[in-house]
Amino acid sequence: MAGREIIAKAVVAKGRKFTQATHTLSPSEKPSSILGGWCINHKYEAEKQGKKVEINGTYDCNIWYSFDDNTKTEVVTETVSYKDVIKLRYRDEDYLDDEQEVIASVLQQPNCLEVTISPSGENIVVQVEREHLVECVGETKLVVMIDPDGLSEEEDNWEDDLESEVEDIDPDFLVGDVEE
Repeated sequence: MAGREIIAKAVVAKGRKFTQATHTLSPSEKPSSILGGWCINHKYEAEKQGKKVEINGTYDCNIWYSFDDNTKTEVVTETVSYKDVIKLRYRDEDYLDDEQEVIASVLQQPNCLEVTISPSGENIVVQVEREHLVECVGETKLVVMIDPDGLSEEEDNWEDDLESEVEDIDPDFLVGDVEE
């Protein structure tokens, strides 16, 4: 049997990274207690750098806290920037790194794990987790074996079988009165 080479797009490399980060926020008032914390407005871009992908992103940390001996509350908001470098694992080590499309997705949006008041009592410490998955799509070769005899007449007439199944449908299958 002879073969043919076909060029196709396929995922040629993947990477995944889970990150935990700590951020220190400086509220306008000295916090008494932490009432809640959340991360919102996550934005990111991915760019291939050699055999790695760099993800540059931002998100807002919002911390609700009380102050003045727990008599007043306020929300402190700070935009945090990050850069995650993700190593790629290639399916084929001989793959050429020419033009590849990078597809980055978020497996875990930035999420507040814990929010505490710093030992000095002046700042708020936020622990955040996030996780990304990246895939690189590039051209690869597939080898397809060719049957020198081609299709047999029996294999070529499979459409006739489909038509006969459609012809055998009973139009009176639905039973009962149909109201108009």
